[in-house]
Amino acid sequence: MRMLAFASRNRKELTRDPLTLLFGVGFPVVLLILMTIINNSVSAATGVADTTPQFQMDNLMPGMMVFGLSFLSLFGGMLIAGDRDNSFLMRLFSSPLSAWDYIAGYALPIFLVALAQSIICIGVGVALGATLSWRLLLALVAVLPAAFLYVGFGLLLGSVFSYRQVGGVSSILINLAAWMSGTWFQLELIGGGFKAVCNILPFANAVDLVRKAFSGSGDVLANLLITLAWASVIFVLATVVFKKKMKQ
Repeated sequence: MRMLAFASRNRKELTRDPLTLLFGVGFPVVLLILMTIINNSVSAATGVADTTPQFQMDNLMPGMMVFGLSFLSLFGGMLIAGDRDNSFLMRLFSSPLSAWDYIAGYALPIFLVALAQSIICIGVGVALGATLSWRLLLALVAVLPAAFLYVGFGLLLGSVFSYRQVGGVSSILINLAAWMSGTWFQLELIGGGFKAVCNILPFANAVDLVRKAFSGSGDVLANLLITLAWASVIFVLATVVFKKKMKQ
């Protein structure tokens, strides 16, 4: 109950700036629409259908569901860092909340935003031509590990960096998610060591997990385990760092 009360406060804090929240949820939708227009324009100009398979909605929508979550790491980091900078957390440490209560209280409302963002991406993707099937539900379930991953990144950033620093550091994370996830281009086009590193990191595995769940092709176990492993490590690290900050 203590954690839920703290989570309710953080939910209100997130919705206090609706423009920022709208940007986080709406930006993936804008990218979906923009890439669809570009793909259709290129196909019409060349007279060749499917000139950019990566931007076909059945491929683009699952990738955008995961990539859009990277912006939530910015919101989570700024929320925690802001509470640290204005001494709100220092006053709150007199309460009986544990370190895990704080982490869960911050994570829960951000995770709900991530879930809403994924549902909106699915709705827009179907409207733009994605295949309508029951596997959309599997894609929604498959995106949950990625949501935990990026929420964990936000908690870690907010526990380590100040409010002003979070924006710059989170932009690096967003760029890593963009270039190393396979959302915008096939990693096989570069191959070599770059592809090997991407297969170790969680970004490409999270995208492949959702794509395979939606298409029904390929084994998802390896992608699931790698994504969950990274999410677990990030969450544990965020809890340890936050607890250390509490003691300081």
